[in-house]
Amino acid sequence: MTRSIRLRPWQKTALEKFVASDSTDFLTVATPGAGKTTFALTAARQVLAEHPRRRLIVVAPTAHLKHQWARAAAGFALHLDPEWSAADGRLPSDMHGIVTTYQQVATSAEVLRGLSKEAFVVFDEIHHAGDDRAWGDSVLRAFIEAPRRLSISGTPFRSDTRAIPFVRYVLDEASPDFEYGYGEALADRRVVRPVYFPRTNGHMEWTAPDGSLQAASFDDALDQARSSQRLRTALSLEGEWLPAVLRTAVSQLEVLRRDQPDAGGLVIAIDQDHARGIAAMLRDRFGQLASVVTSDDPDASDRIARFATSTEPWLVSVRMVSEGVDIPRLRVGVYATTTTTELFFRQAVGRLVRWTPGVKDQKAYLFIPDDPRLRTRAFQIADQRRHSLRRREQDRPERDPAALDTEAEEQLSLFAALSAVATDHETQAPPFSSADDVDDDGDPALIDDPALVFDLAPPPPLGDRRGLDEMGIELGGLAARTRREEKRRLREQNSEIVATLVRRTGQTHAQVNAELNRLSGIGRITEATVAQLRKRLEVAERLARR
Repeated sequence: MTRSIRLRPWQKTALEKFVASDSTDFLTVATPGAGKTTFALTAARQVLAEHPRRRLIVVAPTAHLKHQWARAAAGFALHLDPEWSAADGRLPSDMHGIVTTYQQVATSAEVLRGLSKEAFVVFDEIHHAGDDRAWGDSVLRAFIEAPRRLSISGTPFRSDTRAIPFVRYVLDEASPDFEYGYGEALADRRVVRPVYFPRTNGHMEWTAPDGSLQAASFDDALDQARSSQRLRTALSLEGEWLPAVLRTAVSQLEVLRRDQPDAGGLVIAIDQDHARGIAAMLRDRFGQLASVVTSDDPDASDRIARFATSTEPWLVSVRMVSEGVDIPRLRVGVYATTTTTELFFRQAVGRLVRWTPGVKDQKAYLFIPDDPRLRTRAFQIADQRRHSLRRREQDRPERDPAALDTEAEEQLSLFAALSAVATDHETQAPPFSSADDVDDDGDPALIDDPALVFDLAPPPPLGDRRGLDEMGIELGGLAARTRREEKRRLREQNSEIVATLVRRTGQTHAQVNAELNRLSGIGRITEATVAQLRKRLEVAERLARR
C-alpha cells in the first residue's frame, strides 16, 4: 500500500495551495507530461483522509482514460470503478468511487447529483465540458452540490461561446489557481522532453468546391477556406507529399530506436479511412507495422494499452490518443490531420513530451505541414523550448498573421485533391549549443530533497476490511490489477461454473444465479464486493462437487 510519494516541486507547491484554499473549486493547468494525475490523486488521498465518508468521482474525456485513471488510482490504494453506469444502482461498498466521462454525465446527471453530495470530484481536462452545451449543463447539474471540486487541464483555454462550469474567467480566459507551463517544466529538467518541429513545404493542386482549379504552396497567402483545402490536399493518400513526410519520419524513428529500442511513433490522421490508408502506406511502402486505433473499434482501449507496453514502431489514430493517453515511449509524431486549432495542436504535442527515466538524449520530433497556422503553433512552443534549454533571451521568430483558431465548415461536394509534392524539407533540429543538452539526470540534491516526500494518510476504510493480498488481488504500483478487473475475473469464473450447474441440474441460468445470490448474500450482482463474489464462487464450487 502506498504510504508516501516523492512529488515534483510544482506538484508540492500546487498541493500546498490546494490544501490552503478554502474555495470549493480549484483549477490547475499544467503542461502535458508534468504529472497532473499524480497531483490529483495525491490531493484525493488528502481529502478522503480528512473526510473518510466521502466518495471520489473522476470525470475523464474518453472511455480509454477511465481505465487509465482507475489503474493509476490503484497505485494510490484508491479503488475506482471505470465501468459504472447509472443502471448499476448504488456503488459497491468496496469501491472508493467511480470514473465516468463527460458524455456519460449528460445521461446520468441526476444519479450523479445524488452521489456527488458527499464526494470529491476531479475533472480531467475540464475544457471538454464546453465541447457540447448539453455536457456543460449536465456537469453543472450533476456536481453543483459537491463539497470540493478539482479541475485539471493540460493547456490554457478560453470560453468563446459558453462558460465552463466551476471555472473562474478573466476577460474570457480561464484563470487557474495554479499554472505550470511547458517552459517551466523544461527548465526544471527531468519533467518533459524538448520537442522539435521539422516542417515540410509542398506544391499542391486541387479542384475547389466551386469547380475551379487551384494550385499553391504553403508559402502562398490564401483565405481560410482555400488554406484548409490546400492542407487537405497535402494530406491526401493519393499524393506524394504524405509519403515523403512519412519516409523521413520513419528514418528518424529508426535512428532513435538504435539507442531506445522501444521508441515509438504516432500518426494523427484526418478520419478512420485516412488512418487505415496511412497504416497501409507504412506497411506497403516502408515495411513498417502500424496499429490502428479508431473510435468505432470496441477494443480500442486494449489496443492502446498493448501498444504502450510493446515495442511496436507505429500507432495511427484520429483523436483517441490526442489527449491524456500515457504512452511515454512515443518520440516521433506526424501531424497528418486538418484540425489546426491551438488546443488540439498542443494536445498532440503533449503525446510526445513525457520524460522517461534512464533514457539519454530525449529529444522528440513532430513532423508538420508548413501550413502558416501550424507553423505559428510550433513557433510558440519552440520559443519556450529555446528559452528554457539555452537559458538566455532569444529573438522571437516573426509571427505569421495567418494563424486561425476556427475553421469554417467545408463544402466538399466538388472538392478533389489532384496532386501534392513535398518540397523544402526542414527535417533536422536546428543547431543548438551545449546549453541545450538535456541528458542530465537533474540536480541530485533536488532528487534527494526530503521536503519533496509527501506522507500519504491511510486510504479511507471500505466495507471489506481485509487486505488485498488476503483476497488474492495482485499489487504492483501503477500496474496493479484494479478491483474492477478482479471483479471481472471473478464474474467470468462464476459464469463458467453456473454453466456447469445448469447442465447438471437442468435448471435455467436465472434459477441457478438466483440461488447462488441467495446463498452468498448478494442482492444485485453489480453491487457485489470482491469478498461476496469470492464467496459466491466457493458456494458454486461446493455445489458442483456434489
